[in-house]
Amino acid sequence: MALPAKRETSTEPTAKSRRLKRHAATEGQDDIIGVIRQAVTGLRPAERRVADTILADVNLAVHASSATIARQAGVSEPTVTRFSRAVGCRGVRELKVKLAQSMVVGRIYIETPPHAGTDLAQPALWRSVFQEIRRAISSVEEQLRRDDLERAAEAIAGCSKLAAFGVGGGSTMAAAEIDNRFFRLGTAVTHSSDPRLIRMIAATMTRGDVVIVVSTTGKAAEVIEAANIAKSYGALVIAITKPQSRLAAVADIVLGVYVPEAPDALKPTASRYALLAVVDLLATATAYCRPREAQDRMRRIKYELLKATDGSADEPLGD
Repeated sequence: MALPAKRETSTEPTAKSRRLKRHAATEGQDDIIGVIRQAVTGLRPAERRVADTILADVNLAVHASSATIARQAGVSEPTVTRFSRAVGCRGVRELKVKLAQSMVVGRIYIETPPHAGTDLAQPALWRSVFQEIRRAISSVEEQLRRDDLERAAEAIAGCSKLAAFGVGGGSTMAAAEIDNRFFRLGTAVTHSSDPRLIRMIAATMTRGDVVIVVSTTGKAAEVIEAANIAKSYGALVIAITKPQSRLAAVADIVLGVYVPEAPDALKPTASRYALLAVVDLLATATAYCRPREAQDRMRRIKYELLKATDGSADEPLGD
């Protein structure tokens, strides 16, 4: 008796298995917007319309009913449920919870940027960048207290050594700029943005030393800890940070300044300019605490630079 022929089996994954694998890959991920954007190309056309509708207005999707989302996408309510499961959620309710959680970053990181689709040379785009820079610098003028700046400058002018700490983007740059500005004045200065190293440097500080800590939010735990360590060994702590913040509460002198984010996530944060303005003001005020000594230090730098290059006297000092 002849045995029945074996049925050929396809090695190609079925649509169902592909969907199950996609579900397994996305399940448990917290960044639901990232999951949706990654999953879009593998979704069915109707589900893709749901994804487009949600990504176009996440805030609406959080508060809208399934029926409203379905109507906006031009699909049925069951399609919205299937979409939710396709991106790793148990249902529409969990999808909406995760979407609400995603809004914690702020709407400027989710909604369409204000200048999207425009010519990059458009005057409006250029003006918006310069307006944010001017706003940041004006904010320093309005917020900074002159007596605090003078006290900080006098402390640095008389210190044995100076250290600057900052972690993150703008704060890291500001800490490096403090080093760049103050060595020219003859100050023994160092800086770091490494969390372990700033802790180590802080432990070497003592009475007569000054530490400048930088944080735009005043919440950087590593910087707060380093400030506390330096202060426990007798160093004076100057904070360039948000007023009434945790870091400000630690400092002996607070150079308080805060610049909120601009309503366009694609533009670099203008708070960097605020930090640099504070550093420049502080360096200038410190130099004028001992003007002849500071001037001679910079004269020597300029003299040696001109010997080594074909520069001229009116060019920036080593910049």
